Amino acid sequence: QAQLVESGGGSVQAGGSLRLSCAVSKEISMSSCMAWFRQAPGKEREGVAGIDAYGSTSYPESVRGRFTISKDHAKNTLYLQMSSLKPEDTAMYYCAVRGGRRCTHDGSWQPLDSQRYSYWGQGTQVTVSS
Repeated sequence: QAQLVESGGGSVQAGGSLRLSCAVSKEISMSSCMAWFRQAPGKEREGVAGIDAYGSTSYPESVRGRFTISKDHAKNTLYLQMSSLKPEDTAMYYCAVRGGRRCTHDGSWQPLDSQRYSYWGQGTQVTVSS
């Protein structure tokens, strides 16, 4: 069955780095819209990185310059490299895939809108201590 499995979460001190991985089942096209989201207790889910079929990326101001999303089609894996981590980055992190047709980031697509994604991983916890 189609599934996404995150790994790489853990505890790290402020200023540290962490790389999250998302293993994508072969039923899901790596050319689909893919993204990483996070959710802290009591807060709404927030998109932190999105990527299309061609490698075009999107980040919110809160993580731009610190987070990098990438993917390896051959390994069916999506990554999120996080650097200069801050306590406010503490949250459950989820990878998500829209599914369906090839993804292109344009004016009609909202890459960080969680409502547009169909497949979700179980989440991996990231805790940043000060």
